[in-house]
Amino acid sequence: MNDTTERPVDRKLLELLVCPVTKTTLEYDADARELISRSAKLAYPIRNGIPIMLPDEARPLED
Repeated sequence: MNDTTERPVDRKLLELLVCPVTKTTLEYDADARELISRSAKLAYPIRNGIPIMLPDEARPLED
């Protein structure tokens, strides 16, 4: 069975996570399914409700 429905993200988990590069708080972008680190200028993806907190997987933010 191939389920393409995205799982919701646990809000309590999001409150605990910080950027692995700068150790600063993250912003949750529900529409893009990303966690945004303004200080590192990176957007970490969320896949199937799981934040992928690897800098190599993050998308650089444009200025």
